[in-house]
Amino acid sequence: FSTIYEKLGYIPQQAFLFSGTVADNLRYGNEDATEEELWNALEIAQSRDFVEKLPEKLNSMVSQNGTNLSGGQRQRLCIARAIVKKANFYMFDDSFSALDFITDSKLRERLKAELKDSAIIIVAQRVGTIIDADNIIVLENGNIVGSGTHKELLESCDIYKEMAESQLEKTGVSDE
Repeated sequence: FSTIYEKLGYIPQQAFLFSGTVADNLRYGNEDATEEELWNALEIAQSRDFVEKLPEKLNSMVSQNGTNLSGGQRQRLCIARAIVKKANFYMFDDSFSALDFITDSKLRERLKAELKDSAIIIVAQRVGTIIDADNIIVLENGNIVGSGTHKELLESCDIYKEMAESQLEKTGVSDE
């Protein structure tokens, strides 16, 4: 089990933070991480700006469950914590849902560049979050009803096409 844990960066939908400093929370995945590595992870996770504005920056206190932070801030700190871990596999379990569309897009762009040597699995309900994935698996009632790229699924999977059209129309994201 410890070997699997060491290789996996798991980010659940419900962000969980511990009582302690921002740095303590980030180092939970890698206790030897340098301050530079923490700031780099915060940059990738689109968190650097808000942490720099905290009174004591990395040494600012986080309450149990991060109740002194917004939902998006908590989620981005959890993502940064997983990045600090430097895992081989990352699983984002609907962990972009608390983020606005612009932050979601910037974060995914940075993750793609920074984690290019890692396998990434994203569980999402927002089409915009997975639109650039190499392979999208569409589930309905626990069954696979489609698999492929965004473009392939628009042509081959009616359920995906309906979701994509309704969601992307609302956000102004192109479906091509």
